[in-house]
Amino acid sequence: MIFLKRKVTYTYTNMQDLRTAPGNPGTKAKWHTGHKSGLGKALDHGSDVTFTISQGFINEVYFPREDMAALKEMRMIVTDGESYLSDEQNNTDSDTKMFEPGIPAYVIKNTCHQKRYTLTKEVLTDPFRDVLLQRVRFTPDTNSTGSLFLFTALVPALGNHSSKQSASLIDYNGTEMIISESDGLVLAYACSVPFLKRTVGYLGTSDIMTDLRANKKITATYDAAPDGSVALGAEIDLSGTQSFTLAVGFGRSAEEAGNLAQASLLAGFDYAHDHYTRAWREWQDGLWHGEEEESITCDMLRTSAAVLKIGESRNFPGGMLASMSIPWGDIKEDKEPGGYHLVWPRDLVFTSGGFSALKDYETVQKVINYLMTTQKPDGSWHQNMWIDGAPYWEGIQLDQISMPVMLATWCFSKKIINETQMNRYWPGILKALNFMAVNGPESEQDRWEEESGISVFTLATQISAFVAGATLAEIYDEKEVAKYCYETADYLNSKIDEWTYISKSGLCDEFKVDGYYIRFNPKNEIITETQFEDIDIRRPEDHTKDLKVFECVSVDTLALVRFGLRAADDPRILNTLKIIDATLKKETPKGTSWYRYTGDAYGEKNNGDAYTNIEKGIGRLWPLLNGERGHYEIAAGNLEGAKEQLKTMESFAVNGLLPEQVWDTDAVPAKNLYPGEPTGSAMPLTWAHAEYMKLASSIAENKIFDLPLPIFERYVTNK
Repeated sequence: MIFLKRKVTYTYTNMQDLRTAPGNPGTKAKWHTGHKSGLGKALDHGSDVTFTISQGFINEVYFPREDMAALKEMRMIVTDGESYLSDEQNNTDSDTKMFEPGIPAYVIKNTCHQKRYTLTKEVLTDPFRDVLLQRVRFTPDTNSTGSLFLFTALVPALGNHSSKQSASLIDYNGTEMIISESDGLVLAYACSVPFLKRTVGYLGTSDIMTDLRANKKITATYDAAPDGSVALGAEIDLSGTQSFTLAVGFGRSAEEAGNLAQASLLAGFDYAHDHYTRAWREWQDGLWHGEEEESITCDMLRTSAAVLKIGESRNFPGGMLASMSIPWGDIKEDKEPGGYHLVWPRDLVFTSGGFSALKDYETVQKVINYLMTTQKPDGSWHQNMWIDGAPYWEGIQLDQISMPVMLATWCFSKKIINETQMNRYWPGILKALNFMAVNGPESEQDRWEEESGISVFTLATQISAFVAGATLAEIYDEKEVAKYCYETADYLNSKIDEWTYISKSGLCDEFKVDGYYIRFNPKNEIITETQFEDIDIRRPEDHTKDLKVFECVSVDTLALVRFGLRAADDPRILNTLKIIDATLKKETPKGTSWYRYTGDAYGEKNNGDAYTNIEKGIGRLWPLLNGERGHYEIAAGNLEGAKEQLKTMESFAVNGLLPEQVWDTDAVPAKNLYPGEPTGSAMPLTWAHAEYMKLASSIAENKIFDLPLPIFERYVTNK
């Protein structure tokens, strides 16, 4: 038998005299801020590359899945070769815009602080290949003296980490490229114009950025930098043109990555741009965008739809990430690889509601199927997980078990899923109901992933899920199951006040109310037995004393109305709202919003330093809570109040992207923190966009569009 030897289409540069970079392993690279200004991917199935943008340059590019980083950053640097250096992250004024609302191709314009140059970049992915494309136009100021030189630097993170990367120079079919390899993955960096110089090196010692900062030019070039934290760099040849295209091809071999990069460059940026934008436009055209309602901003809905769709896995349909960001990533290293690019079942249910609001029921079906696929044998779900279902954190949050039941039942009632599909899901729903029955009503963690006990929100979801399960059991003629579920729901509903409603405390006296709902009861006991106990919760940076149970108030009370357990005008709800608005509500220049609960520690410190698990900060305002409040206003018959909340959410958005948190106190310019503007936690937050989309739909219908009617009829209409 004769075997043909495979021909190699690339060669390593200077194989006979290989120059290996010094300084192995290099300094550890950090991720980038969670405050993104752009994110995108192609809708076509020919590309598995997803990218994010912040501070005027590309960072955190994902391949081969939406939850696996492959690139930490890709930036441009300008020097005069002698004394001047400008990098686009720190030395330019940046403006990033979508090509058009809801079409996530971007134009970035970076203008040097000294007005010596402008960089205009167009960013998207090749819809037919695993390639990130960036078309660049470099425009020096004609009034500046002396020549300027343009360099590019790239920090790989193949395999979701920046360590153990191996970089080298190659020639692919005669085209000069730079590659990096790790964990069986390869990226190839190429340009439509020649590289004047290419180099690889270890971060902080022999990489291009270290060289340029010290010398304002490349003084040393290296051919290889194996097994470390590396950077790829080059000087761009601007002698023939000031416009060029950069391509980063991804694959599982140098040949594959090089082939894809070269093919994209030969096909041309315009070809990729036309097909990329056409696919997004066609998808958007099939959605509801609120055109008939004057109070709804159609462009914001289009952008929100794009955010949700980008976070959906291409290879695991229905799986969606909480955010394409890492909160305060600029202080975090590889040891925290998950960030928010993970799946939380609760967030996934909320996100599916956004798709329902825009009438994309096919995606909602995929979400339900994904949830039932990732359900554990005992009927529960992981606290959060990678997109393939592998666990990340393993805490138990009962709302994450009850909410998939609520979703499946609601979709069945709306004929979004049919009887054949429900027949397949019913055994999993039974397991979820059994898990709640055995393990509830106390939950190891609440919806904010912190406190154990009986929380109002989690309790509301359990009651709703038991009623939902009972309605399904009746359909399947499982009379004993239906009876048990109804009885359990009724029992839990009857205990809500006993467990979580306080009628005598200092807050009652201070705000002149008869009582109010608290955030959580740490024990399965009557609240009068526990309300004056100290509770062990993580406390914010500025706390001066421990909290007692009766002092912990939360916006979570609104879940009792949202899920149909209490009327909006119930005196107990109105009393609690009075305290919520007095203690958790805050005005900003962009509008009013709310803190999550008393004593929140999840946010920056007052000096702007990032939150860490060791050094707590102070929780800031959450725009998604405006969406929840807007739904309450609709339930209360205050449509104008709901519209006001929708507009406030829009005011908190930056280029249509909604943050997890906005800054609530004096500006800290050095940390880019300004009142009413995004913090460094996470932007865009998928859940916030879904809440915006649902509120828009509810405003258009003048009712809570996804209100579970069987629960509302049982506990409000027919109480």
